[in-house]
Amino acid sequence: MKTSKQQINPQSSTEPRRPLPKTAGKGTNKLQTAHGQYERYLTLAQAQAMAGDAIAAENYYQHAEHYLRLMHDRAH
Repeated sequence: MKTSKQQINPQSSTEPRRPLPKTAGKGTNKLQTAHGQYERYLTLAQAQAMAGDAIAAENYYQHAEHYLRLMHDRAH
């Protein structure tokens, strides 16, 4: 029996792994959006830290830090 040289990799799907955030829409202050994302990732990081998953917590803290820096850059 012949097998195909090209095999399907289930992890290389074109679909995103998690849903993308909804766009803020016209007239929305991007600083508010960045602040909302900062709060979101900070909450997720704290929840993971309390659950004992230090790796996931650090990942979320890094995401939160990105939005913190973005807010800082836009304020100055």
